[in-house]
Amino acid sequence: MPTISMFYGIIIRMYYFDNQQHNMPHIHVHYQDDAAIIEIPSGSIIQGKLPITKQKLVDAWVEIHKDELMADWQLAINGESVFKIDPLK
Repeated sequence: MPTISMFYGIIIRMYYFDNQQHNMPHIHVHYQDDAAIIEIPSGSIIQGKLPITKQKLVDAWVEIHKDELMADWQLAINGESVFKIDPLK
């Protein structure tokens, strides 16, 4: 599962071989012992949980980088390598 960004202890990955489980574009977010799967277009949590302070950071990052995330998703579903996305600063 390629890591596309890391910031404030949060790791963002895009795993695209689980499309049978989650058909919509999504990312996997990990922070310490917590993990969540987040839908890209809406920013909604599909599964899991994050601490609220980290969730707010991820929400902001997804909103800022939505176009890049969707471009990565298209690459991923076409079997191409995804690119790194700038962290939240």
